[in-house]
Amino acid sequence: MDKLFIIRQPIANELALLNETLTESLHTNSPLMNEVIQTYLESKGKQIRPILVLLCAKLFGDVPRETIDAAASLEIMHNASLIHDDVVDESQKRRGLPTINHLYDNRIAVLVGDYFVSCALDCSLRTKRMSIVSCLGNLGRDLARGEIDQLSNARNHLLDESAYFEVIRRKTASLFCACMQVGALSVDAPVSEVERLGLFGEKLGLCFQIKDDIFDYYEDKVIGKPTGNDLREGKITLPLIYAITRGKGAENQSMKELLLSEEHLSLEHVNTLIEYAKSQGGIEYAYETMKRIRNEAVELLSDFPLSDTVDALISILDYTIEREK
Repeated sequence: MDKLFIIRQPIANELALLNETLTESLHTNSPLMNEVIQTYLESKGKQIRPILVLLCAKLFGDVPRETIDAAASLEIMHNASLIHDDVVDESQKRRGLPTINHLYDNRIAVLVGDYFVSCALDCSLRTKRMSIVSCLGNLGRDLARGEIDQLSNARNHLLDESAYFEVIRRKTASLFCACMQVGALSVDAPVSEVERLGLFGEKLGLCFQIKDDIFDYYEDKVIGKPTGNDLREGKITLPLIYAITRGKGAENQSMKELLLSEEHLSLEHVNTLIEYAKSQGGIEYAYETMKRIRNEAVELLSDFPLSDTVDALISILDYTIEREK
């Protein structure tokens, strides 16, 4: 049985209420907007982030209405960022389905993304907790900063592991961190617990992005070859950063020169760099890094009493590392 399906079962009722809240919160009198929103609602994905919000609240007892609104605010904000990212990246598909910008156009996608941000803020206000509203505001800032820094690093061909981690901490891990914190804040958990759970979420998010980056080095069953999307966009991720910064000799120098020689890499050069990263142990290093971060994350939960909820949080962490897509 799917691990995520098992994790969802104890909070199935709360998830159903969450999805009702998403539909109600996004509804508008505009036929076009509702058409676009319906497209989104039909392809919501795995909803890992709102699951984290609900589980964090459940650590401290029952899940109140405020937690549902908090989870909705994070899920809507997350999807606003995806809609805007698809415009920036000129993506045509997400989760195997056409993106909003591809189905309609960039103007509509940007405006829908803005509408989602406003709805997310409205949901956060319903919790009557300014700490949650503040968390959402900080998240929006981090997500934008992470994307800008990633574009800057790509333009400058920056090969630096610490810079890579700073980018993924902002563009991905900040959202997981916010989910954990908001879930705890929605039930008025102690500040120390909010901070500890936020750190767990950050480490979970780092693992999530590293695993996403690894996918780029392997065959896509649809196209029959490594996707190489990140490299084509100038984004240099952990396996290749490791290979090039640790490597020596003429081959390594030629890989560096290859990266610097073209603004847009050809498919042949992308594949050459992918194979070099693999041959130099870049993939193994990425998995070792995830294992270390995973153990640090689990340690952060050690002070909580053993429970099905703690087990579920660890299961999501392991699922993130083990998933195949």
